[in-house]
Amino acid sequence: MKILFVGDVVGGIGRRTLAALLPGLRERHGVDFAVVNGENAAGGVGITERTARQIFDAGADAITLGNHAYRHTEVYPFLDSDDRIVRPANYPRASPGRGTTVVQRDGMSLGVINLSGALYVESARSPFAEVDAALSDLRGRASHVLVDMHAEATSEKVAMGWHVDGRVTVCVGTHTHVPTADARVLPGGTAYCTDVGMTGPRGGVIGVKKELALERFYTMTNVRFDTSTEDPWINAVLVEAGDDSRATAIEQILEPAPPGT
Repeated sequence: MKILFVGDVVGGIGRRTLAALLPGLRERHGVDFAVVNGENAAGGVGITERTARQIFDAGADAITLGNHAYRHTEVYPFLDSDDRIVRPANYPRASPGRGTTVVQRDGMSLGVINLSGALYVESARSPFAEVDAALSDLRGRASHVLVDMHAEATSEKVAMGWHVDGRVTVCVGTHTHVPTADARVLPGGTAYCTDVGMTGPRGGVIGVKKELALERFYTMTNVRFDTSTEDPWINAVLVEAGDDSRATAIEQILEPAPPGT
C-alpha cells in the first residue's frame, strides 16, 4: 500500500496548490490513499463544508483537522454527516464530528485517527490514552492505520511516535507548518515525521503575509492576519507499507506549485 499524507492546507492558495498537484502525485506515485490536513483551509483558519468538498474533489480520501476544527460553526453538521472528515479524537465526545474513520478503496482499508496535543493547544483527554482507545476500536476494521498528531510541542509528537511504533503504519505531526527533517521508519515498522509542513505560501510566515507577521512582532499590537499568496508549495510524505501493516519507506515530498496557481 502507498499512503500520501499532505500537510496543513492554508487558505485559498493552499487549496489551489493541492488541486494543481495532488492528482499528478497520486498518478505518478501510484497512491492508494491520500489523507489531507484541512485545519486551515478556510481563509487560513478552520474549515467549511465548501472548502472540505474542494479538498475531496482534489483527490483526498480523508481529511484531518486540529485546534481550529470548530472555528466555523457552519461546518458542524458536515462534521457529523460525512465520515471522511475527522477532528481530534480527544475532544469532548459530545462535540460535533468524530475522531476516527476507516476509508476503503479497491479492497484495501485505512484507519485514520486525529489527535490534538495537550501542550500549548487544547484537548479534553490525554492523546496517549486516547490513541490506545482508538486503536482498540479500529481493531479488525482496517488493515493499515494512520495517526495525525496535531500538536505544538515537538517532544509530544516524538513521544507519540514511540508510543504507537509497531501498532500503526504511519504517525505524522502537523500544526507548526514547517517540515522537519526527521522522516524515518521506526524500529517497530511505523513511518514517522515530526511535522509534515504546510501546503501553502512559503513566502509568508507560516502562511501569513510576512509584513503583517513582522508588524505583530515589532509592535505587539493586535494585527489582523491575512493569508499570503507568495511562493506556494505542497508539503507531504509518501509512505510505502507491506501487507503486514508495517511501513517499509517514507519519503518527503516538497514541491512548488505551477506558475499562476
